[in-house]
Amino acid sequence: AGTLFRFAHEMKEGDLIIYPSKLDRMVNFGTVHGDYQYVPNIDPVFPNRRTVKWFKHIPRANFSQNALHEIGSAVTLFQVKNNAEEFLLAATGKPLESSDVDEETIEATSEATEEITQDFIIKRLKSKLGPYQFESFIAHLLERMGYHARVTQQSGDGGVDIIAHKDELGFEPPVIKVQCKQVLSNIGQPEVAQLYGHVETREHGLFVTLGGYTAPARQFEQSKHNLRLIDGEELSALIFSHYDQFDPRYQMLLPLKKVFIPGAIGE
Repeated sequence: AGTLFRFAHEMKEGDLIIYPSKLDRMVNFGTVHGDYQYVPNIDPVFPNRRTVKWFKHIPRANFSQNALHEIGSAVTLFQVKNNAEEFLLAATGKPLESSDVDEETIEATSEATEEITQDFIIKRLKSKLGPYQFESFIAHLLERMGYHARVTQQSGDGGVDIIAHKDELGFEPPVIKVQCKQVLSNIGQPEVAQLYGHVETREHGLFVTLGGYTAPARQFEQSKHNLRLIDGEELSALIFSHYDQFDPRYQMLLPLKKVFIPGAIGE
C-alpha cells in the first residue's frame, strides 16, 4: 500500500525517473508528465499509471558500483538519496566523476559473496548430516584429493575417525589419522593433543572442524610438524577446489554453481 501511495500522491509532474533495465543493461532517465491515472480497461493487471517522457539512456558501466547497488533495490518504487548527485549529473549530460572500476566496493562485494557461500556450506554440513555422515563426507573429500580413506566405525577409537593413505592397502607411509568434529565452537588444545597422542612415528594427524581453534590449539599445531588443523573456512576452500569431482549425492547436499566475481585489483 505504501508503494502505491507514493506512486499516486508523492510522485509529482516533472520529477526525474530512473529505470535500470536488465534487458539491455541501460539506465534510463525520464520525467513524469501528468497526474496519476487508474485505467483498468487498458490493462487490468497494471491499472495504476503515470505518463513518463524518456529522454536519456546511459550504459550501466558508466556508473559507480555504489550507484548501481542503490538503484538495484528490490523495492518497486523508492527515492534515490545516497547517489542522487551522480544521477543528476548524468541526466544533465555532465561528465561523471565515478572511476571506471570501484576497487574498494568491488573487493568488498567479492569478499561478502565468498563469506555468504562459506556460511551456506557450513550450515548445510551442520544441519543436514549426522556425525557419522559428516565423517563419511570428509573421507569422500580426502578421496577426491587423491587419498584412499576409510571411516573407522569403531567406538572408543581414541578420536581417530578416518584413516587415510596414498596406497590402496595402507601399508606405505605416510598414514594420516583424522578426527572430525561437526561443531561450530572453537576446538581447544586438549582435544587436539588427544588426537596427536594416537599419531605414531611417520604418521600424520589431521583435525577437521566446522568451527575454529583456540590460540593454544594453534600453538600446539605449530610445534608439531606432522599435525594439521583445518577449520570451517579452509574446509570450504577445499570443497571449492574439488567440488566438480564430488559424487552427485554430495553435490545435491551442497548445490553450488560456478560464477565469476571480481577479485581484488592486482591479484
